[in-house]
Amino acid sequence: MRTELRLMLLTAFLSLSVAASVGAQAPGVGQVSFSNSGAAAAQQDFLTGLAQLHNFEYGPAAEFFRKAQQADPNFAMAYWGEAMTHTHAVWMEQDAAAARAILQRLGPTPQARLEKAKTEREKDYLRAVEVLYGDGDKKARDFAYADAMAGVLRKYPEDIDAAAFTALALLGTAHDGRDFAIYMRSAAILEPLFPSHQKHPGIAHYLIHSYDDPVHAPLGLRAAREYSKIAPSAAHAQHMCSHIFVAMGLWDDVVEANEAAVKITRGPVPANRPAAACGHYPSWLTYGYLQQGRVEAARTMVTACHQAASAAQTPTWGAVVAMRSRYLLDTDEWSGEVAAMTIPSSAQPPAAFTYEFANAFSAIRRGDLPVARAALARMEAARQAIEAPANKPADPAHASMPGMATPEMQLDAGSTGRRKILHDEILALIRQKEGQEREGIDLLRAAATLEETLPFEFGPPFVDKPAYELLGETLLASNQPKEARAAFEKALSRTPDRTAVLVGLMKAAAQMGDRKKEGEINLRLQAIWHRADRKPTELQRY
Repeated sequence: MRTELRLMLLTAFLSLSVAASVGAQAPGVGQVSFSNSGAAAAQQDFLTGLAQLHNFEYGPAAEFFRKAQQADPNFAMAYWGEAMTHTHAVWMEQDAAAARAILQRLGPTPQARLEKAKTEREKDYLRAVEVLYGDGDKKARDFAYADAMAGVLRKYPEDIDAAAFTALALLGTAHDGRDFAIYMRSAAILEPLFPSHQKHPGIAHYLIHSYDDPVHAPLGLRAAREYSKIAPSAAHAQHMCSHIFVAMGLWDDVVEANEAAVKITRGPVPANRPAAACGHYPSWLTYGYLQQGRVEAARTMVTACHQAASAAQTPTWGAVVAMRSRYLLDTDEWSGEVAAMTIPSSAQPPAAFTYEFANAFSAIRRGDLPVARAALARMEAARQAIEAPANKPADPAHASMPGMATPEMQLDAGSTGRRKILHDEILALIRQKEGQEREGIDLLRAAATLEETLPFEFGPPFVDKPAYELLGETLLASNQPKEARAAFEKALSRTPDRTAVLVGLMKAAAQMGDRKKEGEINLRLQAIWHRADRKPTELQRY
């Protein structure tokens, strides 16, 4: 009897010890369990910070890690966590100086910091973060950090967070854009874990990042369906699911995900706060509305962003021009409130470039070539300003850019290729209007070929007017439906079920007499536009 009692007491003691080590966490952000040596009072904040780190909710994560530090000033992993919030691997962002300052608070040297870690596993995590923020350029450190985390995973193969952070570190080595081999290596780490860890925010999240392109998106659909339920209080988790939905043309799901994200981020904030009306989630939501044919909802989003930026002390003009460009190109409203929107001359060159592209495109569609030529000249001036050597840092990947990837960064991220394509699209349309049709089509073919060489960028089209889409429209207008159809089919491979491409493909099929294909596309469009407040004139007869 005494033996049984001792066993019961020992079991109860061990259970209490594990509970103290693992702790609780805030609801709605996912479930994580990370054995550590921190004080019991620090556990809830530490684990909530860890979950939010996996959710890319970097600001809230940092706050929770700081609370854990207050509860246990010598808790090494709380400083590790806060330092980790300053690297945003898939966005190629890092604020190394801020991260090093956090580590300095733990101890003045790497050795002093290691001595604060109370277990060998914690020391291994600290060694890895020292590599991430060590000497050398960011690219070299990213690869070294991925190797370091792979070593942690080999040493602790049952450590789910080590697996998640290793997969994320791999994604952070794709410095030249999406590399399918790298992304599939990340997925290979995560896939075996997802069935048994379906509430872990990092596993689902990084699987989505591994698969968010039109080729692999169906493989990520299961994780996308689960992730919104894993972390219902995390805005980025709600939005992240739409990476898969956009890549599959699931527009109702895109809208639902981003409406949820926007609702979380807005909360009780001033109406003129730019982040509340502009930014990543509103931009994707606007694109989803446009694909649904909900023009009024999209116009409301663009107008709110422009008003917020105009009233803000730190305006986000990149967000404004990205949303405005998307709206004009997808509605054909070449005059009116959105077309008339202006930005100040002080706006950054990347924003000015896209603003003038939309102006030039609008002028061409209105038949105003002088205005189009003037806008093209301003596009070229902005491009030269962007690409001037003085504006290029020695280590462009080592930028100090805390926070969510901004539209300004997205506009300039893939860069030279995108700018050349948009410039040549305008030049091609001007040439065509001047009667040089062959030269215009040749320019568009070259632009489309160039776009094919660019790494795929997740989300709404990185090239505002996809080159194959514009080539298809131009060929269709030149009575070349067979060639137009081939161009539209190429466009669909990069932008699945984008409605402008579907309309063009339907018209090409109709001109070729392919009634079966025409009818199939019409049914697909009618399904997409079931909530539309306005449909393109091409569909009025259906």
